[in-house]
Order: sequence, then C-alpha cells, then structure tokens
Amino acid sequence: MRSRALLALATTVLLVGSNATPVLADPGWSLVPDGKSTTTGTDAQQAKGGRPTAAPKTATNYMPGQKALPGSARVVRERWLSPRMLDLLISSPSIGLMTPVRLLLPKGWSKQANRTWPVLYLLHGGADNYTSWTRMTDIAGFTENLDAMVVMPEAGRAGNYSDWYNGGKGGTPAWATFHTYEVRRLLEIGYRAGTRRAVAGLSMGAYGAMKYAARYPGMFRFVGAYSGIMATEIPGIPAIIMNAQASEKQDPKALWGDPVRDRRIWAANDPVALAPRLRGVSIYMSSGTNSFMGPLDPPGSPWHPAHLGEPISAYTVKALSKRLNSLGIQHTLNLYGNGTHTWPYWIREFKNSYPMILAALGLPGGGPPKLDTTDRQGDWQLANPRP
Repeated sequence: MRSRALLALATTVLLVGSNATPVLADPGWSLVPDGKSTTTGTDAQQAKGGRPTAAPKTATNYMPGQKALPGSARVVRERWLSPRMLDLLISSPSIGLMTPVRLLLPKGWSKQANRTWPVLYLLHGGADNYTSWTRMTDIAGFTENLDAMVVMPEAGRAGNYSDWYNGGKGGTPAWATFHTYEVRRLLEIGYRAGTRRAVAGLSMGAYGAMKYAARYPGMFRFVGAYSGIMATEIPGIPAIIMNAQASEKQDPKALWGDPVRDRRIWAANDPVALAPRLRGVSIYMSSGTNSFMGPLDPPGSPWHPAHLGEPISAYTVKALSKRLNSLGIQHTLNLYGNGTHTWPYWIREFKNSYPMILAALGLPGGGPPKLDTTDRQGDWQLANPRP
C-alpha cells in the first residue's frame, strides 16, 4: 500500500529525470550576429585555449534548435571550450534539428591519429540538457587522465532516449537513432572513436543507458544506471511516464502510444522485457529507497517533490534485478536507503561504478565496484554552477 501511495503522489510531479537544480542556458553558440559567418574550430574557442581543427573553413552560423539540413547527418559546426572540451553541432534528420553533443577528449587525441579510443557515453536526466555533466560536476577534471573519449549528447528535456511512436507514423524525434547511429557513426568516421563502449546515466539517462545496452546487444560492454526507471510496464509506472511527458507539454501517447493498445511498443522500450539481451554486459544499478534526506544532503536542504524519484526508481530497479536473477545474469545492485534525487548521490554512484567502467573499456584500474556509500570529500565533488 505504501508503494501505491507513493506512485499516486508521484504522478503529480515530473519524475523521469527531474531534479531540483535549475537548468542553465548555454548561450555560447551565439558567437556572431545572424547572417554573418564564423570559422569552424577557431575564433572565440581558440582564444579560450582550444585547439583549431586541421583545416578551418567558413561555415554558416548554425545554432542548436534550427531546422536540420536536407540529407544525411553531419557535423556542421565545432566549438572548443577548453583544450579537451569540444562541442559538436550535428544536423540530424532523426531529430529534425541542429542538435549538440559535448566531448571530452583524451590526451594525444587528434583527428589524424593512427589509433582510436574507447568511448564512455554519459546521458543526462530529464528537464536538463547535454551540458549537465560538465555544468554540475567536475567530470572534466576527474577524467583528465582517462585514455578514452567521453561523449555527452543532447537528449531533449523529455526525449526518453526513444524513437517516438507518434501514433504509428514514427518520424521525429528519433533520439535512439540519433545516439546509437548518427552520433556513434560520426564519431567513428571523423573523431577517432573506437568500438569499445560503456554507457551510464542518471534518472531519465539511467533509463536510456539501460535500454540502449539491452536493445542494441554488443554495442556497450558496461551500463551504469543511477536512480532511473528500469521497468516501464509494471503497475503505476506507465501513468508516471505519461504524466512526465505531459508536464513537459508533450502528448503523453506520442512517445510509445497507449500502454494497453500499443503494448508491443511499450515492451520494445522496457528494460525488463529486453533483459535477456543484457547477457554479457557489466551492469551497475543504484537507487535510494525513500525520499528522505541522506548523508550527502547539506543540513537544512529543502525537500523537493522530485526526490520521490528515488522510491519509484527503487521499485523498478528491484523488478529488473528480479528478472536478471531469473535469467542468471550477474549484476551489481546498490539500494542505499536514505538519499535524494540529486547530483551528490549520482556522483557517488558513478564513482562507485568507475572501476567497472575502466574494466569494460580495457583500461588500467579496472575492477569490481567500490560500493562506497559514505560522504567522501575526495577526487570529485560538485562543480560550482555558473551564476
């Protein structure tokens, strides 16, 4: 009865990826007035210490959110934010818009390198964007010596890492196609990305990470899911997902259709239904089990309805864990009790699973998870958000 009450209350708030931190805009793409031109990979970015591309060329001042160009997916603009941080703007037919992706590049990287690098995809939560990992954490500093590319793609405020059903018509947005085909192939063709991959995400991004690892067998060797919905068809969850879509002013049934009439589509996007395909993947799942303040919440922190995302996540994580156990698929499960739906816990869980990520990418330092559930003031803390 308690879990049903929580589910009923949760349908009044946005849970699939929400958090109490306001999303900050990223105005840096607006480098020159509309109608003018800029040079790809140079101008303001080079002044900030970034590296120019090998052959700068004049490009139209494309901006995120503009209509995609006719034809196939392609990178239409680059901007260097630091010597390691590179933003790409992709003209995506799958999304129908110019859509950004942020990269953190390893030491020694270049487009002309005669080697490739393994890739870690980090997926953002709902009501947020591709800047969240670098905006809210020190992921850049933490991965400074990581011999791998870190890829943080845009996924929409309520994209749910899915190719939308749209009443059976399909079409845009097709976020899964954008991430698993367009972004992946463009990075492999032009940016020296290799085929050894790991994926992790928080909240809505946790769902996306698990769904991608299951739906595309062999694409990812590791999946980390921190505080996400891991089962989309168990009682109460369809209502929560559709309410989350409505909270972002989306047609609740445009995503996967009606949960009864279009059950086949819902099942095709349900990690529990897809669980047999996770065999051979290194799996880490975590969640708080209630919405109470925990050891990483500063004293006096206000409670937020988004914290109900933790018991809802735990409810679904348990369902997926039970399914994996029935299949004999090994996985790490960390249900840690008190803790809110906020970045300090996602950071801790990412660090807990980091040795598993290194092992999956074939890098030194790999091993079992640390499962450190204490408040460590160590190598990675929250970044200072921009004012």
